Amino acid sequence: MISQTAEYALRAMVFLAMQKSAATGQGIAETTKVPPGYLSKIMQQLVKRKLVNSQRGIGGGFVLARSPEEISILDVVNAVDPIEKITTCPLDIQSHGLNLCPLHKRLSAAIAQVELAFAESKLSELVTESQSPLCSSVPLTPNQNVCH
Repeated sequence: MISQTAEYALRAMVFLAMQKSAATGQGIAETTKVPPGYLSKIMQQLVKRKLVNSQRGIGGGFVLARSPEEISILDVVNAVDPIEKITTCPLDIQSHGLNLCPLHKRLSAAIAQVELAFAESKLSELVTESQSPLCSSVPLTPNQNVCH
């Protein structure tokens, strides 16, 4: 449903939301199992979209630009690989114009539902849920329990 890039970005953002101080790119990559070179590009996009701040020097690294309660899953996904809406016929059938066929109407409606669910889900919720004794968000937390 979402791209690998979006999942990697979400892993990094949840990890940052769990940190009390700046995290290095290397530390994020190791913990979230994201290839370091790829993570670097993702982090640049997140900085550009003002979801993450980058700090240089000793004690530097990456931190969230806003609180986890203010950042939605949709914010993160759209920062790195925006969800594409269907607004015209994907088959370029000119006679359809802006009217979508039944298949593409349903796909468009499903995309809208996903966007709504992502918009309503905040990073803070993911952090809270991952800290439950019944759910360890492997690999973001050291405990190796499985969600129940």
